[in-house]
Amino acid sequence: MGHLITVATCALRQFALDFENNTARIIESIKQAKRLGAKVRVGPELEITGFGCGDHFLEQDLYLHCWEMMERLLGDATLHEILIDVGMPVQHRGVRYDCRLICLDGKILLIRPKMWLANDGNYFEMRHFTPWLRPREFEMYHLPRMIQKLQGASHVMFGEAVISTPDTCIGAETCEELFTPDAPHIHMALDGVEIFTNSSGSHFELRKLDRRLQLIQEATRKSGGCYLYSNQHGCDGDRLYFDGCAMIIVNGEVVAQGAQFSLDDVEVVTATIDLEELRAYRAAASRGLQAAKSTAKYERIQTNFQLSSEEGDRSLDRAPSLPTQPRIHSPEEEIALATGCYLWDYLTRSRQAGFLIPLSGGIDSCATTVMVFSMCRLVIGACKAGNERVIQDVRRLAKYTDSIPETPQELCGQLFHTVYMGMSQQSSKETRERARVLSEAIGSYHVNLDIDEVYNAQRNLLVKTLNFNPRFKVEGGSYQENQTLQNIQARSRMVTAYEFAQSLPEARGRPGGGTLLVLGSANVGESLRGYLTKYDCSSADINPIGSIDKSDLKRFIAWAEKNFDLPCLHDFLTAVPTAELEPITETYVQSDEADMGMTYTELTTFGRLRKVHKLGPYGAFQRLSHEWSKDRPRLPGNDNNDDDEDTPRLEPRAIAEKVKTFFHYYAVNRHKMTTLTPSLHCNDYSADDNRFDMRPFLYPPGFESWAFRKIDAEVERMEGGRKKK
Repeated sequence: MGHLITVATCALRQFALDFENNTARIIESIKQAKRLGAKVRVGPELEITGFGCGDHFLEQDLYLHCWEMMERLLGDATLHEILIDVGMPVQHRGVRYDCRLICLDGKILLIRPKMWLANDGNYFEMRHFTPWLRPREFEMYHLPRMIQKLQGASHVMFGEAVISTPDTCIGAETCEELFTPDAPHIHMALDGVEIFTNSSGSHFELRKLDRRLQLIQEATRKSGGCYLYSNQHGCDGDRLYFDGCAMIIVNGEVVAQGAQFSLDDVEVVTATIDLEELRAYRAAASRGLQAAKSTAKYERIQTNFQLSSEEGDRSLDRAPSLPTQPRIHSPEEEIALATGCYLWDYLTRSRQAGFLIPLSGGIDSCATTVMVFSMCRLVIGACKAGNERVIQDVRRLAKYTDSIPETPQELCGQLFHTVYMGMSQQSSKETRERARVLSEAIGSYHVNLDIDEVYNAQRNLLVKTLNFNPRFKVEGGSYQENQTLQNIQARSRMVTAYEFAQSLPEARGRPGGGTLLVLGSANVGESLRGYLTKYDCSSADINPIGSIDKSDLKRFIAWAEKNFDLPCLHDFLTAVPTAELEPITETYVQSDEADMGMTYTELTTFGRLRKVHKLGPYGAFQRLSHEWSKDRPRLPGNDNNDDDEDTPRLEPRAIAEKVKTFFHYYAVNRHKMTTLTPSLHCNDYSADDNRFDMRPFLYPPGFESWAFRKIDAEVERMEGGRKKK
């Protein structure tokens, strides 16, 4: 018996409920794996349906269609002679399960249900599925009649078991199971399983890949073995981007890694491994003692299918795949690539004509604009690489010319529309010029207009109807008057954006007309603080930056200035963030941070404390009273004042005021989150009310709350203790 085997995993660009095309991609991945000599192929979680079906998983039709697609896979003889691991939901005895179907030569060997379900953050798997709560046990599943004909039997094993071949043993776990303290692979390894498959539906988050990679490596670093990790790619119809990165790990070392971000429909990753190397790695006496003592014994499904051969071992052009350094993108690269891929998926799958953004000349709308330019760069690169599906989509979308655009700027000119909506008194010539120059640099179709007439019409409506003439703050008006006039402008811009989004393709003479998707550009900090007008330009079809903070956006723009050769971005980085909703005078220019009463860096801190660290007002104050303390020690070897310049040094009373200000405005503006534009999920403290951050939108008054009174009492104790010293 030989000892060299080739295995394959993959990343597929699946789409929720797109049964036939999803199955076609599965078939293509299996064929590619066979051409590359693989004897095992692993696919993503729920790959037949797509991961993001939500409550469609409760529909009976869906389960019927899954079996109809499985019938195609089992009935295709070209997919034989390879062990395939396919993901789909299955109903067993009236219970819905998230399952893996392990198949060989047109027969199902095992239906393996998921045992530990993800049920936090973006995941609601317990809403749709039930976990299999009987480790190492199984029942017999009654197959649908269409499958019985192919199977030659009416039942198949359903539960947790492993596959035994003449040369090795294979076990499966699914996504979340890997990340649990008592993961299945631990017990499988002690019972002799050498190859582990993990089919995942894992979404993108900034700086997440390194954590994921460490956990996957750890799975075989202690126990030895080969780990095949598969994941979905792209936007499958929701706020999440699945970031692929299919991997093969041998004894804790990465030997093959796929792309984290890609426009390819199918990516297959293979590696050749030496089974003897896995066994030698497990030679430690302590491991052997634990294996001998373990009572976790798995039912082995026997098959005569051999993964290796003596002929293959004698082939001198085969060798085990060598360890490689894992590829991890910088956060700036992740933003550019994730948003670019997501926007292209959203555009092509929504079948719209392009994008429109209200480009204000500020850094937020600038960042969103550069993300669309990043999309165009990726698309042009895919076209030049011969990606036929991308080429077809470009031909369908770029209708203003007969030929395919050859540069990102040419593609931008056809798909992307930027609109500067100014006001004669409130808008500065600097922001107007920055918008124009950026549009010119990326090649977008740019419109420069003023909304004074619309604004004045709405203002005069108040004057004529109520005999009330509101004034700005700089003109002596009250807070309420000032807010009213700002909101008229903000909401007029939203209406104008949608008006132009519906009209521009027709006005430009686009064959077939069409409608543009409106992009929003409110960052996560502004959403948490409520520093936006309900139904202003933050209301859009999609918001690429909705869960990215200002600091990361600035780093992204600084990176893009060099890597995208856009020197005009420097002016956006040095400009003071401003909404430009109040008149500019010689002594006053509106400032975002002054309006909010805190910096964007402080907003990021509050966002993480609230969501990631799960702290309310009192807990946040207790923590910040140390981290932001004026008296905290300085960094070793640095006695200057710039050791941690972004972190405030404040007295306890000032910290308390910051905390109460944030939580007060968070509470009174929480209702705005219920209408927040769907945003690409990028951060672990996103304010997305609909799927990720579920809280009330009506709160009791913060300054009358028990938590705020506790903060005040704690401040008194701190100040009293200081006086005694």
